[in-house]
Amino acid sequence: MSSANLALTHRAHPEPARIAALSAAIALNLAVIMIATRPVSPPHFTLIRQLEPAAHIRLISPPPVLAPPPPVELKPLVQPPAITQALPRTTPIDVPIVVSNPEGQIAAPPTSPPTSLPTGPAAATVPPAPLEASLAYLADPLQYPAQALRQRMHGTVLLRVLVDETGKPLEVSVTRGSGRAVLDRSAREQVLASWRFRPAMVNGHAVRAWATVPVTFAMRD
Repeated sequence: MSSANLALTHRAHPEPARIAALSAAIALNLAVIMIATRPVSPPHFTLIRQLEPAAHIRLISPPPVLAPPPPVELKPLVQPPAITQALPRTTPIDVPIVVSNPEGQIAAPPTSPPTSLPTGPAAATVPPAPLEASLAYLADPLQYPAQALRQRMHGTVLLRVLVDETGKPLEVSVTRGSGRAVLDRSAREQVLASWRFRPAMVNGHAVRAWATVPVTFAMRD
């Protein structure tokens, strides 16, 4: 018999040790598969349920029902009693008639003495109210303002002047302006400073009086 035939004959019969090893490996794998696929016993489920936290359910009680508020009673407002105030009775006063003449004197005798003014020694201390009159001029110097002269301003200022018993102006106010503030201010200042009038006369006595005085600024070529 040749050597080739001897080799084939030797390989056709495996060794017993090798067969035993393969069998042991297969048996071990089957045991592992059976252990892994076997069902879990009930004690394991009980342990899992014990480990899970128990859910607590808490009931929320509804809020208490509040009682409705008591009705509000509206009371009418009490109006205070009206206080009647007695007004003082006034006595009509006769207004004197003022008549002016070309000389600036006036005659204004009252028809009857005013009843509301005090009489006796106290009446001498109360000065009479100024009258309205047309007064004559004693001195009426007028200078053209330098600014108005340079700008060739012109116009008429109507002043209201209070003249005392000596003919001196006490108060001067602008009734109607000229449209130029420079002329209005200059006319008022000059009349108050240097103009003099013939005082108004009542029953031969000089009295205070209001007069309307026009002041004209005119350019002369």
